Amino acid sequence: MAKTGFCDSKPLLDLHKKADERRAPLRTWSNACGPIERWQPVEVDESRMAPVKMEPERRWERRLSVQTSEGILMGFHEDSFTHSADGCVEEEPVLLYPHGLQGLPSLQALVPSLLRHEVETALEKLDLIWDRAYAWDMFLDMARTQTRNSFPTTDLPRHFTDLTRSVLVDWLIQVHELMHFQEETLYLAIHLVNRSLREVKITTVNLQLLGMVCLFLAAKMEECLLPEVSGLCYLMDHTYTKHQLLRMERKVLLGLKFDLSYCPPLHFLLLLASVARCSAKAVWMARYLLELSLLEGQCVLFLPVQLAGAALCVSRQVLQEPSTPGGEAAWCLAYSVHVGSETALLRIMHILANAAAKAHTRETCASFIKFSSPETMQVSRHAGLKNAAGLLGVCT
Repeated sequence: MAKTGFCDSKPLLDLHKKADERRAPLRTWSNACGPIERWQPVEVDESRMAPVKMEPERRWERRLSVQTSEGILMGFHEDSFTHSADGCVEEEPVLLYPHGLQGLPSLQALVPSLLRHEVETALEKLDLIWDRAYAWDMFLDMARTQTRNSFPTTDLPRHFTDLTRSVLVDWLIQVHELMHFQEETLYLAIHLVNRSLREVKITTVNLQLLGMVCLFLAAKMEECLLPEVSGLCYLMDHTYTKHQLLRMERKVLLGLKFDLSYCPPLHFLLLLASVARCSAKAVWMARYLLELSLLEGQCVLFLPVQLAGAALCVSRQVLQEPSTPGGEAAWCLAYSVHVGSETALLRIMHILANAAAKAHTRETCASFIKFSSPETMQVSRHAGLKNAAGLLGVCT
């Protein structure tokens, strides 16, 4: 442990035992977005002030054309609704095979409007917005701000290694689980660690202190209740004093210029999963793979939406759940949110597949134990994750 800069910490937790139910994984978007120009003239669209006739929510359909190279078109269709005996509207997925695209908009013109409708619906289902009128603007700000905090390389200061960093991340996952923090608190803490290692002068002796300070700062951004500083020192076996912790906090804030905003990949994961109609098990599997990416130093090169999309792809390949026309069409639309090349996506999938195949044999196995509980549907113990060669073959 001397090589990693860790003290002999107190036993943290038994990850097999769950104390109480977690809160909702997403609580607020205010900390995920950067500063916004608030005082700008707004043009009022008078047409939106008129009474609007409420229409039933429409599902996706796939329109397969034999006369175009654009592939799959997704749209709404009035015939996808049937009326029951009591007058209620029931949804039925419709699969159409038109002989052409006469009178239909192009894929480029059609997808944005459908994507906006699905994103707004997903944000409402996740209880992330109070007013649907702002949903699309929030999504656009998510996509825009994620590029501000990307890393050009995976290089760390010479006295740190990827193994040292992974030990720190694994320890933070355990502390985070012990404190029952929000999931986005963990992602923000790891992001602050990644930035601090590159922008703040840190010695190996103070590496554990840095990790605890970053978790403390993330909790201040995301949590309603905060732990006492003395309690944080206890978890580090009182190797560091309260004065040292607060001094390190000030040093990190100055080094990062008080910029703590971050849009974690978990936000994109739950949003894409809702749009793509993924099952609960597929979502838990993707969340497990996404948390494993925190341990991989090479994943810092990729955008959050790329990590989320790759985790969902691997999850779907592993589970091999039966698909429906409506679900497949919705997945095609969710995939259109992905930013980056196909090569980058496959590279992330290979990284996640390898990490999942070796997770049960590593010393840094906090995430494996965490997601092996019944509350997480024991996704980390799925047999398909242990065959790395098979996973990579499917992914390619």
